[in-house]
Formats: sequence, structure tokens, C-alpha cells
Amino acid sequence: MEKIGGKQELIGGIELNVNSTWPENPEPIWRNGSRLENNPTLTESISTDVVVVGGGITGITTAYLLSKVGKKVVLLEANQLLNGTTGHTTAKITAQHDLIYDELFNHFGKEKARKYYDANNEAFQFIRHTINELSIQCSFTEEDSYLYTTTDNCARKLTNEMNAYHKLGIHGEFQNHLPIDLSIKAAIVMKNQAHFNPLAYLSPLVQKIKEQQGQIFEQTVAVDVEKGLNPIVVTKNGAKISCQTVIACTHFPFYDGNALYFSRMYAERSYVIAAKTKQAYPGGMYLSADMPKRSLRSYQMNGENIVLFGGESHKAGQGHQVTDHYQALKFFGEETFGLSEIVNRWSAQDLFTLDKLPYIGPVTKSEPNILIATGFHKWGMTNGTAAALLFRDYLLNKDNPYFDLFSPSRFHADPSIKTFLVQNANVASEFIKGKLSFTKEISELGNDEAAIIRVNGKKAGAYKGPEGDLHVVDTTCTHLYCEVKWNDDDRTWDCPCHGSRFSIDGDVLEGPADKPLINLKDELD
Repeated sequence: MEKIGGKQELIGGIELNVNSTWPENPEPIWRNGSRLENNPTLTESISTDVVVVGGGITGITTAYLLSKVGKKVVLLEANQLLNGTTGHTTAKITAQHDLIYDELFNHFGKEKARKYYDANNEAFQFIRHTINELSIQCSFTEEDSYLYTTTDNCARKLTNEMNAYHKLGIHGEFQNHLPIDLSIKAAIVMKNQAHFNPLAYLSPLVQKIKEQQGQIFEQTVAVDVEKGLNPIVVTKNGAKISCQTVIACTHFPFYDGNALYFSRMYAERSYVIAAKTKQAYPGGMYLSADMPKRSLRSYQMNGENIVLFGGESHKAGQGHQVTDHYQALKFFGEETFGLSEIVNRWSAQDLFTLDKLPYIGPVTKSEPNILIATGFHKWGMTNGTAAALLFRDYLLNKDNPYFDLFSPSRFHADPSIKTFLVQNANVASEFIKGKLSFTKEISELGNDEAAIIRVNGKKAGAYKGPEGDLHVVDTTCTHLYCEVKWNDDDRTWDCPCHGSRFSIDGDVLEGPADKPLINLKDELD
């Protein structure tokens, strides 16, 4: 445990009086004392009706709904269930998705903007109904949700957002104060939203999938799809699954049908600290509309109120040193409530589409039996649930009002072209910077330290573990050959171009890369 507390620490010239230690390993608060039972690894080829790939809220809810209506379902997870973005969320269940409705209204018109609200509100109601139907104990708590700003410039944006609410028939109230002690310029409150513990909510759904004859396999990596009337999912260890429909609910689509989704999305990382506070938390959920992002909600753990401070968003692989982001959140927490103990810290990665609407539906127009769900732009609890409901209706040939809205094949020149150019200009910049980055001698590495080195003239990334064990990989991302950067908190190599992440030995942790970094340790001998 790293000591950070006491009155010796200064940030921004302000003394922090935090008598605490910094949790050594980044772990979401939902995993405190909570572990799902392990599921087997798929080792032989099988057949089924539907293969769902991805063990987060979208995949689990999809498998639950389809098995409930009698479909034979196989759910695959590359790692462990709920160990990805869903397991690292702040778990707000709300249709208030930052500054979104004015933008959707201006780009897509009133009907589509309202449909986005309706889809997420219906997902909210489905979650509430499921909790009641299955008597799930998951700390589901209704709270008002606040979007606020501390700047005059953003106050004008908030006014436009409130006007969009009125035009769309969305109930919200404009305010100039908050229940928490923050000096703000304006705020919008959306009443009766909610938050919960996502692992506690989804664990009973996992059990229902099994009771409904669904099969679940973990540590089973889907790497490709053999197309056809009955597509075949190919796994890393060679086992294959023949089916009628493939549904990819992975963070980044493991199969993209050559639709170039890596150029149509970008990844952001954000951070959370969970802390006990000196001042009482007044209730509510909060999100700043301006930068840097700040998010607040509470969680009851062992009879104590824990506050989750989130934010510090940046493009994946392009932030400051990770500890700086956590320190900034700690400073914010001390300013607003005073911190007595930091209980957990963790980070998450989210994908944004060009127009901020998720991609949910057939991966391409020519492949109607291969579906994807991705690009939830930090609002996966409702968008992921909306995707599962859409998939159920799609497979049952039922009408769903959101098919066209979320179609992955859609294209809107405004704002997609502008966003495409901006994001890919950023990719080009990072590509060049990575090729020019400095090197270090391996002998200069201390324990638990990483650096860029040279191995037989090749650029490489070296990490020396706590016990002095050495791990060396080629730093060229196997996706489109950008240079990865070291993440000093998660101990990963992260690509600043498209968000791929790799372990210290080069294994793929997040796509779009589907091949590991080349391991160069043997070349040192």
C-alpha cells in the first residue's frame, strides 16, 4: 500500500488532509467480497442457435432474453464474466447522457433525438422491472441526476440542452444551485433516475441463463467468423461453434466484416476513486458538462456511505501519468467533501462513435446474421440493455422502433465527416510521435518500472517486475503499427491511435488489435 495521506501532500498549492493509503491494485468497488463462480473453457466444437460473444451487461442481458424465449444460446467470454467495461462502470442508470439531446436534435431531427431518449428510458424501465421480477438485491437506488457547469461558456450549452428537453418532451428542470457545495453557473436535473451494483444485478441473470439451458464459457477467445447461412465462430484454441446468428457484444467488435470500425470509433479512458468522506453526501448523481469531467454518486457498502468520484477522461494512450489523474480526483474529493479514506480506485475504457449514437445491429448490410453492439460512449447500463432488447426483437422478427436509429450501416455527413477527420488527424499525429519517442538502457530500469529500449536495433518496451523479472515486447501495435505507450497503473501497453491494450507479455487485452505484440525477451540472450 502506498502512503499518500497526512498533511505533507500538496496539490496545486493546497494542503490535502487525507489520512489514508492509496489502494495498490486498481479494483472496482463492485468486486469487494463479490466473485462470480468460474465457468468452463470451451475445448470442443459444438452447435447452437445463437452465439453471444462478450460477458458484460449487453451480452449477459442478450443471452438471458434469448434463452428465456427458447433459443439455444452459447455465451463466450475471453476472460471472466463482468471483468471488462461493465465491471468497471460507475453504474448510473439514466437517460441523461451529458450534453446529447441538443446535438442529436440539430443533427438528426426531433424524431430520432426523441427515440434515443425513449430507447434509454425503456432500458431503464426494463432494469427496474427485472429487479422486481427476480427479487434482485443489487443496491438499486432512485436518485435525481444533475448535469452542471461551472463556466459561463458551458452555461449557454446547458441552456440549449434544456431547450432541447422542452422541444422533445423530456422532463427536466433548470437550476442555478446543487445539493452539494459547488459554485456553479447552471444545472439541469432529470428526476427519478437510478444507480446500482452491476455485478449484483447481473449475477442472477447469469444463473437464469444456465437454468434456461444456456451454456457459458469463459477464457474462450473468439477470433473470427466463417460467414455463411450458418456462420461459424472460430475460437483461439481451435474450437468452433456453428450457429444461426452471431451477436458480438465485445467492447470492440472482434469481427467487423471489413467495415473499418477502428476508423469510425475512438477510445477514451476515465478514472474513479471510491472514498469515505468527512461530510455527509446529500444524495443525487452529478456530472459536469465542462472539462475536466467530474462525476459523483454514492454507494452503500457494509452500512457505510461511499462516494464515487469519477472523471479525468482522455483518449486512450494519450493521458498524463495515470497517478496524476487519480490525484486530481482525490483533490476534487477533498475540496467537495473532505476524504477520510480511499477504499478503491479503478479505470475504464469506453468507445465513441462518430455521431455519438451506438452501433447496434447487423455488422454490414450483406451479413444480417452477424450482429454487433458497441460505441456506448460511457452510458452502457442503458445503451447496453437497449441493445439486448433490440437483438431479442430482431431474432423474433418483431418490430422495434430503434432498428434504423442504431444501424451500424448508417451514415450522416454531419457530424460524421468532421469527427472522422479530427480523430484520424489525431491518429496520424500519435503515429509520428510514437516513432520519434526516446529510448533507455535496460540496465537503468528499476523494479516495477518500464521504458522504451533497443533490442538488436529494434524499438522495444521493457518492464521489470517487482521481483526483477524482465518482460520485453515489440512496441509496434499489431493493428496499424502505431507505437504503444506504457500505462504505469494497469501495467499495460496502450495504443494511442485506436485504443488497443496489451499485457506485459504482449497478449491482447482490448481490440481492435487481434494479434499479440511480438515477445522479444529471447532476443536478449
